[in-house]
Amino acid sequence: MRLRYTLSFDIGGTFTDFVLCDEKEGTITVSKCPTTPADPSVGALAGLNELIRQEGLSLAETRMMVHSTTLVTNAIIERKGAKTGLLTTQGFRDVLELGREQFYDIYDLFAPFPAPLIPRYLRRGITERVTRDGTILIPLQPDEVLSTIAELQEAGVQSLAVALLHSYQNAGHEQRVAQLIREHFPTLFCSLSSEVAPLVGEYERTSTTVCDAYVKPLVHHYLQSLQRQLEGIGYGKSFYMMLSSGGTATVETAQNYPIRLLESGPAAGALAAKFYGNLIQREQLLSFDMGGTTAKTCLISGGEPYVARGMEVARVHRFKKGSGFPVMVPVIEMIEIGAGGGSIDWIDELGLLKVGPQSAGADPGPACYDKGGEEPTVTDANLLLGYLNPHYFLGGKMPLRREKALQAMQKLSAPLHISPTEVAQGIYDVVNENMAAAARIHIIERGHDPRRCTMIAFGGAGPAHACQVARILGVREVVIPMAAGNTSALGCLAAPLAFEQMASLPSQLEEADWEKVNRLFARLEEEGRKALREAGIDEETITCLYSADMRLTGQIHEIHIPLPPPPLSSASVPA
Repeated sequence: MRLRYTLSFDIGGTFTDFVLCDEKEGTITVSKCPTTPADPSVGALAGLNELIRQEGLSLAETRMMVHSTTLVTNAIIERKGAKTGLLTTQGFRDVLELGREQFYDIYDLFAPFPAPLIPRYLRRGITERVTRDGTILIPLQPDEVLSTIAELQEAGVQSLAVALLHSYQNAGHEQRVAQLIREHFPTLFCSLSSEVAPLVGEYERTSTTVCDAYVKPLVHHYLQSLQRQLEGIGYGKSFYMMLSSGGTATVETAQNYPIRLLESGPAAGALAAKFYGNLIQREQLLSFDMGGTTAKTCLISGGEPYVARGMEVARVHRFKKGSGFPVMVPVIEMIEIGAGGGSIDWIDELGLLKVGPQSAGADPGPACYDKGGEEPTVTDANLLLGYLNPHYFLGGKMPLRREKALQAMQKLSAPLHISPTEVAQGIYDVVNENMAAAARIHIIERGHDPRRCTMIAFGGAGPAHACQVARILGVREVVIPMAAGNTSALGCLAAPLAFEQMASLPSQLEEADWEKVNRLFARLEEEGRKALREAGIDEETITCLYSADMRLTGQIHEIHIPLPPPPLSSASVPA
């Protein structure tokens, strides 16, 4: 029997979205349900069950299921990960606080930074040393490692980040630590920097490994629970997870590298915008995704979104690079601001109207949801201005209460001495200007002109704001897909099964050891192919792309350079 369905679901901060594709009939069915913040899988399973009843389908006929989530991002921002310890080379346990040499704000000597996810008493140095060329200078002491881990476990640590000096050149010591953990502490989760981010840069590599270890138990238990619940309603196969890079991977891969799920949901939206751009034959696109909690914009040039080598999470200042935790994993580059349908509106100390970044979320939600929310939000403003149909919200399953929105808006109209409708218009204008400013920064930083872009607008709140944001930016064409509120979930089905492997090999180009370079690429390719084969992909259908991050001598910022297939030589990669 040929399996006829593919299904995806995207768990956002406010709603969980579903897309069901019937490949036999050529139809697409969409559905939404409120997200359950305490346990997102509860809302997801409720929505799936409703979709099953509504369509009369059997999950046994489902060929593939893809899932995207904001679980990892929220866990780091809200600090709801596991109690985590750090093992590093003796003398380097404070690298998380030392950070970079430069402040993100050179005019503020007291610029705040986010507190490390691992407090100092859970960060331990161990005796070992590897030099920058991979030579072992001081051997690892297994007895010391075991006693140190025992102390950390006694302190309540559930997960361990291992980031030893220069392990990107020689991972032997880290792998030995992992072996000791498996043999003596089998319940302890472990992340190795040589596997998570085998890159030059002690601070960035350690920060990425710490973030991975911090969320690993949470993601592991969540995906295991979700798998069991899916089996309980008739889906016995493994499902796939959306990665930040725009590819998908198996549940097992996601559990091994949970930090790669960091921008899972937003990446799906960018891929959906690319999909629609291909349909309408537009190559210069601005993806505008405004949901219930945040708004994301992504530039797509030449039909492809930019994939960065890393990003920051949990910034102290949203628009200041360097004020968050660096995470060195492949990620579709976009800018995100706290401006969604649930963003709370308020008046600052100067009497100015402000929007966000605080959000009413799914619980209690905007005042007009009538679920206990009392603060005025963007959704309340849109309802008062007539941009929302109160009788057909969520397909008519969730009618909106205009009187509740009016009551909430009066909290702002009274001190401002204007009508609730005028406040609503002010909120609409402020949030549009905020989103346009963020989008303009993102586009111009990439060297592009917004006036030459076509906007693909989606998300639950996107269509209500798209035309005004486009007008501010000078964008001449706006495309709003059908079922715009489910577009990110559709993007999951447009994503290829893909996985990226990285490694560091610092060298001057004219002095490169090409034999060593080719061996490294061969190892990375085999690791990637193995991951895809384990996901059930036919070897003959696998395509490999190669690239390197390069910089001019004396510079500190790399440029991503595509490379021809190996074997490489000085002739194929001229200096």
